Amino acid sequence: MTHYTFSDRRFLSFPAINPCSAVSPAALLADLSTLAADIDVIGRRQTGNFRTHRRAAREALRYATIILAFLDDLGPFSTALTRSALLGLSDLHVTLQKLRLLLADCARVGARIWILLNADRIAGEFRVLLRSVSIALEFIPLDSVDISAEIKDLVRLLAGQARRVEVGVERVDELAGRSVRSMLKQFQSGESPDPYDLRRVLNHLKITSWIDCFAEVAFLEEEIFAEERNGEAALLWSSMGLMVYSLVVLFDKTANGKSRKIEECFCRQESSVTIEKLNADDLRCPISLELMKDPVTVSTGQTYDRSSILRWLKSGNQTCPVTGEVLASADLIPNSIIRQLISLYCHENGILTAQQGKARKRDLSKTLSPASPAAVGAIRMASTVLVGKLATGESEKKNMASYEIRMLSKSNIFNRICLVEAGAVRWLLSVLSSSSDSTLQDNAIAALLNLSKHHSGRTDIFEAGGLPPVVQVMRFGHKVESQKNAAAVLFYLSAMEACREAIGEIPEAIPSLVQLLKNGTYRAKKNGIVTIYSLLLFSGNQAKILAADTVAVIADLLESEEDEEDLVTDCVGVLAKIAERPDGTNEILKSCVLSNLVHVLRSSSSSSGKEYCVSALLSICKNGGDKAMSLLEKMPLLMPSLYSLLSDGSRQTSKKARSLLNCIHQFNDQRYSPVLAFHEPIVHAL
Repeated sequence: MTHYTFSDRRFLSFPAINPCSAVSPAALLADLSTLAADIDVIGRRQTGNFRTHRRAAREALRYATIILAFLDDLGPFSTALTRSALLGLSDLHVTLQKLRLLLADCARVGARIWILLNADRIAGEFRVLLRSVSIALEFIPLDSVDISAEIKDLVRLLAGQARRVEVGVERVDELAGRSVRSMLKQFQSGESPDPYDLRRVLNHLKITSWIDCFAEVAFLEEEIFAEERNGEAALLWSSMGLMVYSLVVLFDKTANGKSRKIEECFCRQESSVTIEKLNADDLRCPISLELMKDPVTVSTGQTYDRSSILRWLKSGNQTCPVTGEVLASADLIPNSIIRQLISLYCHENGILTAQQGKARKRDLSKTLSPASPAAVGAIRMASTVLVGKLATGESEKKNMASYEIRMLSKSNIFNRICLVEAGAVRWLLSVLSSSSDSTLQDNAIAALLNLSKHHSGRTDIFEAGGLPPVVQVMRFGHKVESQKNAAAVLFYLSAMEACREAIGEIPEAIPSLVQLLKNGTYRAKKNGIVTIYSLLLFSGNQAKILAADTVAVIADLLESEEDEEDLVTDCVGVLAKIAERPDGTNEILKSCVLSNLVHVLRSSSSSSGKEYCVSALLSICKNGGDKAMSLLEKMPLLMPSLYSLLSDGSRQTSKKARSLLNCIHQFNDQRYSPVLAFHEPIVHAL
C-alpha cells in the first residue's frame, strides 16, 4: 500500500481512502502501523501545539500507542486473519487516516483561534472517530488470534473505553471561546475590548508574539480566499479582525530575536538584495538537485519538489530523505515563499523554467467587503492605531507601523480602504521625505504601493503632493527594491489622467524610468516600461519620452531580454504607441529598431506581442513614407509572418496585417510599374 496525500484538502476536512478489498493482510497491517506511528509522532513532537481539546488529543494519542503495540504483535499472524478481522482492520485504517488529519489540524500553528471558535465541531469529530475505533476493534475476534494475553486485555479495555468515551469542549476552552465572542460583539458595537482580557485569551492559546499573531492572520486570510460556500465567511472575517487588532495593539515585532528572524523570512521574497546573495543550491530539490517547480514542505520542515517527493513516498519510503526521520504525516504543504523566491531568482538570472505547479489562485474581490460587522470595527480600530504610530512614534515605531501596513495591505482590499481612510498615506509620504533609514524607506514605499492599488489610495497620494517624493525614491532609493516599488506606484497613479500630466512635468520622472530600463532588475524594468506606456496616453508626454532616448534603450532591451516574453511584449507595446505619431516614427527609424520588431513578430508566441508589432509597423508605414517602406522591403522574413497572421491571428491582428500587406504591395506597384502619363488610359492585358 502507498501513502495517500491530500495536499489540497480544506482545513478541518478529513478525506480518507478505503483499503482495496484485494489488499494483502501483511500490507494492510504495515500501513496501519505507519498510520498509528504517525499519530504517535504527532503527539510526541507537537504536544505543546495542542492549545485546545487537550484531553481528546491525549486520548487519541493513547489509543494510537495501544493500537501500535497490538499491530506489532499481530504482524506475524497476518496470514491467519479472518475476513471479519480484515474488515475491522480496514475500518480502523479509515478511522486512523481521519484521526491523523484531525490531530494535525488541531496542532497547526496559525489556526489556534479558528480551532477555539470551532470547538464544538472539533469535539464532535473526536467523539465520532474515537467511537469508530471501538466499532472497528469489535470486528476483530481476539480469541482466534495468537497474541499475548496482556495485549488482548489492553485492546478489549480500549474498545470498551472508546465505546463509552465522552468528548466535549473543555471548561477552559469554553470560557475562552465565550470571551472571544464577547469581544467580537464589542467590536461590532464600536467598542475596543479590554487589553487584559484579550491577552488572557491569547495566552491560553499560546499566541504570545508578533509572529504568532501574524501567523493567525495569514492563516485566516488564506481560509477566506479558499471559502466557497460563504457559510463560514462571517466567522472567518470576525476572527481575522480580532487578530489584526491584536497584532497592532498588543505585539511588537522587534520584541525578540525570533520575531526579527522570521520577519526577515517574510521580507526575503520581496528583497532583490537577498535574491542576489541567495545560493541557488537552497532552491534545488535535495532529491533531483534541480530547481524546484512546485515546492512542498513535509512534516520535518524540509522542502522538496512535489514530483520528486511523491516518487519517494510511492516507492514505499516513510522517512524524510534529508533528515532520515520518520514522517509524522504524508501531507505535502505548498511552500509559497520558496516558490516566489525561485520565480524571482529565475527572473533576475535569466533562467527559463517550465510551467510551475498550479498555485491556488486568490480572488481579491473576496476581501472587498467583510462578511461581519465585527471585522469592520476591529480593522478600522487597528488602522487608526497604526496611523497613530506613524504620526507620533519614534523611528523604530514608524518602521514597525510601516511594515505592518505593508503586510496587512498586501492582499486585502478592505484593509487598504481602512488604512487610507485613517490617513495612512499622508504619514507614509512624510516618512519618505524625512527618513534616511533604508529599511523604513523600503517599508513605506512598499506600503504606498499596496495602497495605490485602490483608487482612494491613488487619489490621496496625488492630492497630498506625493509625486515628488515617490520620484525621488525611484531615483535615489537606498534599495533596488525601493526603486522598483516606486516605479510601480507611478504606474498605478498614472491610471489617473491628471496624474499622467503631473508626472511628465517632473523633470526627473521620465529619465529615471528610462534609467530603470537600463540598469534595473527584471521587475524594475517591467514596472518602468508599463509606466512609460501609461504616460504615453497623455500626448504631451511623448516628446519628453523621446528626448530621454527611450526608443534606443528599448531597442537594446529587445536584444538583451529576448527570452523574457512578457517584458518584450510590453516593449513593443510602447513602440506601437510611440509610432502612432510622426515624431515617434522618425525616432524609431533613426534607432534601427525595425529589425527587432520583425524578429519579435516572427518569434513571439504572445498574441498581444504580435498585434503590437503589426500595429507599430503599420503606423511606421503610414508615417514614415518611402524611407520606411524601403527598409521593410529589405526584410525577407516580414512577408511570411504577415501572411501567417491572416489565418492564424486574431480578428484585429489579421485586419492590421492585411492593411500592412496592402501598403507594402502598393509601394512595390508604384516603384516597379511603368510610369503612366497623366490621363493616359489603362489597357488591361487579355
